[in-house]
Amino acid sequence: MFKRSSHISARSTAPRTGRAFPVANGFSMLELVIVIAISITIAAIAIPSFLTAMYDIRLKSAATDLSGFMQRARLQSARQNATYPIVYRSVTGADEAFIDLNNDGVWETGEPLLTFSPTVTMASGAPSGTGGAPTPYVLVGDTAGTTYDNATTLAYSQRGLPCAYILNVCSTPAAGYFVYYLKTQRPGGSTSWAGVVVTRAGRTKTIVWSGTAWQ
Repeated sequence: MFKRSSHISARSTAPRTGRAFPVANGFSMLELVIVIAISITIAAIAIPSFLTAMYDIRLKSAATDLSGFMQRARLQSARQNATYPIVYRSVTGADEAFIDLNNDGVWETGEPLLTFSPTVTMASGAPSGTGGAPTPYVLVGDTAGTTYDNATTLAYSQRGLPCAYILNVCSTPAAGYFVYYLKTQRPGGSTSWAGVVVTRAGRTKTIVWSGTAWQ
């Protein structure tokens, strides 16, 4: 018969030495509450600023798009030797601009169309300068004394010059310059303004109200 060995390995009986591994502990309820409270506070501060910036970017982008759209109408009028007005309308909650190729005041398939973001609207006219609204824009160097705004239809003559389109008549040169205003209602309730300036020569530029001045 075989004898059971009485030898016991030193490896199995030797006490383990070295650093013990720590046991990871989870967050306590208090720590979780503090983290959540800090996150909510940061979000409450950051989200309104982010939304305001987003609305302002959309407004400036809309003004830039409108400026380019006006130049498109100008070039098309000169190329086609025709008078083309730019007409605005509101469809399903969004404002639109189109080049009225047949001068009937109604958009039809094939006429160039520009659709603004739902947060951007065309103003009914120049701002009043009261109640938080900006003062009307003044083009430095133009001494004609006449300014046209959203209440006047802008058209381009056969030579590509801008005119106040009244009763289907486009008289050039225009008696003054044009400013077409856009605005957006920010989430906090304030209103942001932008615009497109059209000189009597037909050049365009975008402007934005900073809160104190047009830039």
